[in-house]
Amino acid sequence: MADKSDVTLPLSISAGIHIGVIIILALGIDFSHKPEPMQQVSAPAVKAVMVDQQKVANQVEKLKQEKRDAERREQERQAELERKAQEAKQAREREQAQIKQLEQERKQQEIETQKANEATKLAQVKQQQEKEKAVKAEADRKLKEQERKVAEDAAQKAAEKRKVEEAAAAKAESDRKLKEAEAKAKAEKAKADADAKAEAKAKAKADAKAKADAKAKADAEAKARAQQEQEMADALAAEQAALSQTMNKQMQSEVGKYQAMIKSTIQRNLVVDESMRGKTCTVSVRLANDGFVISSQTKGGDPNVCRAAKAAILKAGKLPVSPDPAVYNLMKEINLIVEPTF
Repeated sequence: MADKSDVTLPLSISAGIHIGVIIILALGIDFSHKPEPMQQVSAPAVKAVMVDQQKVANQVEKLKQEKRDAERREQERQAELERKAQEAKQAREREQAQIKQLEQERKQQEIETQKANEATKLAQVKQQQEKEKAVKAEADRKLKEQERKVAEDAAQKAAEKRKVEEAAAAKAESDRKLKEAEAKAKAEKAKADADAKAEAKAKAKADAKAKADAKAKADAEAKARAQQEQEMADALAAEQAALSQTMNKQMQSEVGKYQAMIKSTIQRNLVVDESMRGKTCTVSVRLANDGFVISSQTKGGDPNVCRAAKAAILKAGKLPVSPDPAVYNLMKEINLIVEPTF
């Protein structure tokens, strides 16, 4: 299709050029033009007229000039026709040369296309040969690989068989050595057991004696230590009793002192009247460690004295307490007998 198109285009151009040249030639040539006939001066037959010679000469010259002009135009027309014919010829020659060139190029392209096709075919053949060669090489490789695997399998089986045989031989040797070792161990154990029994018997006898000696010694030491500890405990108990008695006396003295101070505080805040004379009220007071009255309750007595005592305690707010925690613990909850004084 490409070759046919390359030839058709130049032929179309050539045909167009020819048609154009023919049209130009047809339009440029005046086939109806004829030389103007010369005017002939005819003298009348009847009478002769005198004509100015100069006018006749002028007329003749004019006719000659017109003839020359006509000839010149004809020559120019012929020259133009020849020029156009030459141009048409040259155009036709150029067209023929171009057509020839195009034809040569087409043939050259056909040759190159044929060469390319042949080269492609050769390349395809070579590629097919290479492919077949590669397939054969792959088949050879697979065959060699299979042969190698077969050889490796055979070698592995032989190695495994050798290992089994060696393991069996090693096991037989191990069993033999184990039996010998067991027999030797039994004999040695029997001897060791006998020696151990004898040694244990002797050791037991020695241990029994040592234990008896140690027990006698320990009993004597324990008895002496117990006696010493008892003596020390008795001395310590006596000392603690004396100290406790002393401390109790001191603490009771402190408690009594602070109870007297609390009673004095209540008495200062106690509002009395004659109806209370000789009457009392027992009050239970609970104190914080700073002397704050946590609570107060009457335990019995004259109602008027009890009311006055509670009012006096409430008014005081805080009552005297010892800063000593041991003394405070003895008096944080105390029972007081309130008796109005006058």
